[in-house]
Parts: sequence; structure tokens; C-alpha cells
Amino acid sequence: MSATAVVRKRAKPASGSRAGAGAGKRRRKADSAGDRSKFKSGSKMNEEISSDSESESVAPRRTEEQEELEETAQEKKLRLAKLYLEQLRQQEEEKAEAREFEEDQVAGRLKDDVLEQRGRLQKSVAKEIQAPSPADIRVLRGHQLSITCLVITPDDLAIFSAAKDCTIIKWSVESGRKLHVIPRAKKGAEGQPPGHSSHVLCMAISSDGKYLASGDRSKLILVWEAQSCRHLHTFTGHRDAVSGLAFRRGTHQLYSTSHDRSVKVWNVAENSYVETLFGHQDAVAALDALSRECCVTAGGRDGTLRVWKIPEESQLVFYGHQGSIDSVQLINEEHMVSGADDGSVALWGLSKKRPLALQREAHGLQGEPGLEQPLWVSSVAALLNTDLVATGSHSSCVRLWQCGEGFRRLDPLCDIPLVGFINSLKFSSAGDFLVAGVGQEHRLGRWWRIKEARNSVCIIPLRRAPRPTAVGS
Repeated sequence: MSATAVVRKRAKPASGSRAGAGAGKRRRKADSAGDRSKFKSGSKMNEEISSDSESESVAPRRTEEQEELEETAQEKKLRLAKLYLEQLRQQEEEKAEAREFEEDQVAGRLKDDVLEQRGRLQKSVAKEIQAPSPADIRVLRGHQLSITCLVITPDDLAIFSAAKDCTIIKWSVESGRKLHVIPRAKKGAEGQPPGHSSHVLCMAISSDGKYLASGDRSKLILVWEAQSCRHLHTFTGHRDAVSGLAFRRGTHQLYSTSHDRSVKVWNVAENSYVETLFGHQDAVAALDALSRECCVTAGGRDGTLRVWKIPEESQLVFYGHQGSIDSVQLINEEHMVSGADDGSVALWGLSKKRPLALQREAHGLQGEPGLEQPLWVSSVAALLNTDLVATGSHSSCVRLWQCGEGFRRLDPLCDIPLVGFINSLKFSSAGDFLVAGVGQEHRLGRWWRIKEARNSVCIIPLRRAPRPTAVGS
């Protein structure tokens, strides 16, 4: 073998190693290129992530700043002007709603006034009345003899009561304390404070609460300033005991009636007499009036009720009771309720001569078996322009009634226990309470005497049941 061949054989592995080295170099370059590409891609991802997070946190700030920088002074004025106009619009809408609410209220009041004048206003409250607990009844004691009559001031803050002891007491409704006492006056004595010297049978208070009038068995009508109980004037003219008094609502015109069978009209503001009306055939027992220029009277033993139309000097006569009619009360301008000693209670429409409803033996019977007699109805009261009526007797309770079916029914509601003769009943103007004048004797005589009774004024709260709420409200 020649030397050249040996050299070539030895050179072959060298060339192969060089090729392998070249391949290794190429692999290393590729790997390094891949690492670099991975690094570059990773760095790119990192850059993208960091740029996203930065854009999330910085972008809103930049947009707000841009908006603030982009809003010119003119645009700012325009934006504030729009806000101001929006506020004005909202205020005007609120004012319009308030005006609409007030107009609705005024319209409702006007509608009620028109219905009241026509005698068609009737609010249904009787079904809502809950029977009061005997423990809730407040008893005011101050009179020595039987209570005969009482009135409540128009603001429902005070009560005036009078009795057979010839005194008048003014009570506070809230505290039950005496605010003033008008003492009995001695007959024939001079220089003494004015007052009554005989049984006070009736009282009335003007609708503005300014004047109080009281009538007694001595044929006198005394007029007082209701706030201070100061005596203002004395009306004389009746020839027998003054048994009924009523002011025409909204005026100072006073109606009076007497056992002398007459009805007289007075002007209290001017201390003057107006006129006298005749028609009853026996002593008149009670009287009532509302805003119309007329009054109603209970004719006692002549068995009639009469509606007196003052301007025309005419009268309407009503028949229905079989006994002496001792009490009457107007419910509204077109309806009234009356009670008699035959034990009956009647509802009347002023356009009908006969009762619309008649409840006989309204408070039951008394006496031995076979000789029973109905208990006298000694007092009636009505909550003005509603369907609620109260009656009193000496049956140891005051009974509440509902006028149903357009005043054609009289349904009993509940009994309120009170021992004694219920000689007077009055509802408060708001209908929150009922006041009863209780005595041991009947206000007009001494036929019976209930010893266990207490001569007192009783304030009976009238709570109303909550109305059922509508479904989904």
C-alpha cells in the first residue's frame, strides 16, 4: 500500500468527524435558535400580559382625563344648564302633584258639603265600631243629683253637663277634671253670681263654640260665653219650663221650646227675640236643628213630631209612636231618630209622614210576668251624617244601632253596660267617643229611683275595627 492511500484512509475519519462536528454545530445552532425563539415568544407573551394589565388599569383614567380635557368651557356650561333644567322640571312635577292632591281634597269637601245640605251624605261607620270594654269607660263625678243634659264643644275638648242640682260643670275631655263650675243661684238673693235656681233641663252650644245656652224649669234661658263661662244675657218669654234648645249650625240663631207648647226663635248675637210658633197640643219635650232654617220638636204626650219651617211659619206633622215622644235627634238634613216611653225607636224621612223603620221594645220589658211594660227610651243620639245611632233607657245599658237599607232598617250592634237612667247622649264631632249623662232618676220626673246608679258623666271610647287590606297590598 502506498503512502498516499494511507493518508487518504486516515483522512476519511477526520472528514467524518468534521461532518459530525458540523452537524453538532448545526444542532446547537438550531437549539440555540429554538431557545432564542422560545425566549422571544415568552418575552412577547410577558409583554402582552403586562400591556393588557396596564391597559385595564390605566385606560379608564386616560379616558376620563381625555374627556375632562376634551370638555370645553362651553360644553360644561351646557351640561350644568341641562342639570338645572332637569331639577326645575322635577320640582314643577312635584308641585303639580301637590296641587292635584289639594284640588281632589277640595273637590271631595265640596261634594260632601253639597250632599250634606241635600241630606244625602251618609258615611258608613257603624259596622266598624267595636264594643268598648267596661274598663275603658271613664266616669266623671261632680253633680249631687241626676244629670239631665249635656253638650260637647265643637273641638271635642270639653263637655258641659247640667243636673237637677241646678249646677253646670265644664269638664276637660283629656284629663277628666273640672274646668269651671257655675253654681246654683238662690231665689230672690241679690248681688250673687248669675246661675240657675231650678232644674236645668236643656243646653245647646253654637257651632263656632262661642255661646252656650241653658234652659231651666224657671222659664229662663241663660246665655254664657263658652270659653270663660261668663254670663252674657238672660232671655225671658216662655210661660213654662224650657225643655229644648238648639243653635242653627253656622249661625247664632237659637231655637227654644217649652212646656208652654210654643217654639221661639232668638238672635243671641244681638240679644234679641225674633218670633214665636204654635202648634203642639201638649208640653214639648225636646228639640233639634241643623244648618237649614228649620227645627224639629218632640211633642211629648200629643204623640207627634213636627218640623218647623221658620221663614214660611209652617209645620209638618209626623205620627208613629203610641206613647209620649220624649227625645228626637236629626241624623242629617233629611232624616231623624226619635224615642218614646212606649219603648219604641223610630227612623224618619222628613218627606214621609210615617216612620221608615220602627223598633218596638228597643230596650226590652220590665215588670211581673203578664204585666210587663216596655222600658222607656229616655234619650237618643246620632253621629251626624252617618248610619250610627245610640239610645238610652234604664235597662242598665246604652244600645248602639245601625241604620240600614237607606234608613229603612234599624239593626242592633252592641250594648254598653251603664247602670241608671241614661238621660242624655251625645257623640263627639269626630265620632271618637260617646258621652252619657247618667242619673238615679229620669230627667223629667221621679217615677223610679235606681239606688245603685251613680249621678255621673260617662265618656265611652268608640274604637273602630281596622279595615281589611286588599290582597297584594
